[in-house]
Amino acid sequence: MPLMIRRYLYRLVISFLIQAVVSGTALSADTSAQKYPNVVSVKVHARGSDNFDFDVTVSSPYDTPQRYADAFRAMDKDGTVFGERTLVHDHATEQPFTRDLYGVNIPRGVRVVVIQARDQHYGYGGKTVEVVLPGR
Repeated sequence: MPLMIRRYLYRLVISFLIQAVVSGTALSADTSAQKYPNVVSVKVHARGSDNFDFDVTVSSPYDTPQRYADAFRAMDKDGTVFGERTLVHDHATEQPFTRDLYGVNIPRGVRVVVIQARDQHYGYGGKTVEVVLPGR
């Protein structure tokens, strides 16, 4: 192979590797900057007129045994909590992860609930999801 072509290929490979390293660093910096777990999605099912089940998907990219998403809750927009699910271990190998919260009793006047996740170290925060209760 002529020297000129080898140099071109060498530069092309080096350029590609540099771009890959820079892109990977930027991506990991974004996920590590996340302070709280985020609620990604919620499915709600009515069990009766005032009783509901929730399937909640949470993203917790920094999962470690010392700091992970350890709970989520269903509440109204004013902060009244109707139900909470405590998570007893990290989900480092399962991101995002989905867990349920069954049998949540919610007063008839409430039409929308907010689902919020909690971090073991920082507490509640992050992105929430508002869901309209079926049949209301």
